[in-house]
Amino acid sequence: MAVDHRQAPVLEALARYHETDELAFTPPGHKQARGADPEVRRVLGDAVFFGDVLAIGGLDDRRMRGSVLQRAERLMADAVHADHTFFSTCGSSLSVKAAMLTVASPHEKLLVGRDAHKSVVSGLILCGIEPVWVEPQWDPVRHLAHPPSAEAFEKAFQEHPDARGALVTSPTPYGAAGDLRAIAEVCHRRSRPLVVDEAWGAHLPFHHDLPSWAMDAGADICVTSIHKMGSGLEQGSVFHLQGDLIDPADLASRADLLGTTSPSVLLYAGVDGWRRQMALHGTALLSKALDLAAEVRAAIERVDGLHVNDERDFCGPGLAVEFDPLPVVIDLQALDTTGYRAADWLREHHHLDMHVVDHRRISAQLTHADDASTTRALLDALADLVRHAPELRPAPRVAVPEPGELRLEQACLPRDAFFSRTEDVALDAAEGRVAAEMLTPYPPGIPAVLPGERLTRPVLRYLRTGIDAGMNVPDAADRRLQTVRVMAGDDA
Repeated sequence: MAVDHRQAPVLEALARYHETDELAFTPPGHKQARGADPEVRRVLGDAVFFGDVLAIGGLDDRRMRGSVLQRAERLMADAVHADHTFFSTCGSSLSVKAAMLTVASPHEKLLVGRDAHKSVVSGLILCGIEPVWVEPQWDPVRHLAHPPSAEAFEKAFQEHPDARGALVTSPTPYGAAGDLRAIAEVCHRRSRPLVVDEAWGAHLPFHHDLPSWAMDAGADICVTSIHKMGSGLEQGSVFHLQGDLIDPADLASRADLLGTTSPSVLLYAGVDGWRRQMALHGTALLSKALDLAAEVRAAIERVDGLHVNDERDFCGPGLAVEFDPLPVVIDLQALDTTGYRAADWLREHHHLDMHVVDHRRISAQLTHADDASTTRALLDALADLVRHAPELRPAPRVAVPEPGELRLEQACLPRDAFFSRTEDVALDAAEGRVAAEMLTPYPPGIPAVLPGERLTRPVLRYLRTGIDAGMNVPDAADRRLQTVRVMAGDDA
């Protein structure tokens, strides 16, 4: 049966809700903005409140006989070549946890790339799954991690044949993508599912010049954030399923277990509308975005002191396999300053907010929403940054460890450490202790330290010098990192 992607079931149901002048004696209590504070209405606008209705007993009837959400999910699945799609209003942080709990049960093993986002680690803590860490492919020159290789997953399965499946993050926030087809083949040879955290890849199914889409590459479950590279609202996420290794009812039940019973129709509408936009116009919109990204990259490369990382930097033997050019990653090493200082200066002087910021890079994320006016503002600001670079020197040095020094011993399960008796010890006294908290430079949100890992001097020095240089570690109990939360002496 032909699928009509001109439809948008959630948006159409919301329009009908207003056309029929429904009168709700249900939540939400603002009652279509009437009860909202006037100042809140002024700032947010009434449209936000008009779109905020109950999903069940509002958008659809109390028994969901209109199948509004289900029809929207079927359209999304068709658009991205999946068998099943599920919408989430709790971000990919929830979606990836639901996927993990479906693949592995508490106390079972799951192969996980060590460059996973903190939401994956949170899932390990909540689920009690035993991670088998698979090393990323480290670039020791640029001090950057790329997705693990298929060979690394093969080796991990050989050493842990009882692992229930694998999870890989691709693409990374830097735009580097792994060899998903080869990793899927490693998993499927053992009848084990592959979960891809593709939070940064919602746009990938809609253009042939972008890295391979996880469903096309053979992944069993794929998690995407519509709000990152798409045009949905923050927290809008979808997860897709294909094949016969995972029961769709099991995946749905895990999502129901973790998700809210009060989902936001606003987020559903954003996801639904984005799917329609991409299905009808995605190729043209993304072609324009890719052409614009190429122009911006060339223009930045012509600015003395700036280098735009490209496929030649990120792809090759021992590195990534594919490359997304829309995250424009700018190396500032020649300016002799840090990404932290540069990002702060751009916000203060040009009101520009950069995306990924680290010890030597800043990133400007481009999407189909950008045009010549937004990129001109970016280019003008970067040129001004270079002119003022002497003011940003000398920047505090970040003691970035060598790749081998970044890998910490997993002394116990993340769950056991996180829920253990803890104590806060001075940073200088933390070496050798077992961490009871995550310590995550953010963005991009990849933990440097996990609960259950034994702390070492190089990693502690990296975090200490990073914070002194402007690094943000928002999940630390002591955000100044004067102290570190560790397992109490008797438990360590």
